[in-house]
Amino acid sequence: MPKGKRTVISIPEAKEILGKIDVEKADQIQKRTIDYVAKFSKTTPERAREMRERLIMECSLTDEEATELINIMPKSMEEIRVFTSGWKKLLPTEVVKKIIGILKF
Repeated sequence: MPKGKRTVISIPEAKEILGKIDVEKADQIQKRTIDYVAKFSKTTPERAREMRERLIMECSLTDEEATELINIMPKSMEEIRVFTSGWKKLLPTEVVKKIIGILKF
């Protein structure tokens, strides 16, 4: 893998990129990945990009944290707390509520 800038993308964005591949010409890994993103994409690529931008700007999340939330789309404070505990980060209740509002958007 060439050294360079690493870009974090969400499942909906991966689906958009992989949608340009001819499935008939895809290798086995590409076919499995296309199947995975089709099943687990929970929003549009445009909405994913907008939500990530808002989560970063309004909730002070990192790109990786925002993308993880977009991929999972938690619906409750408890679900969000599971992720933030893994991040070793305690978010105020107001921020968690804002995250829920952005993800419902």
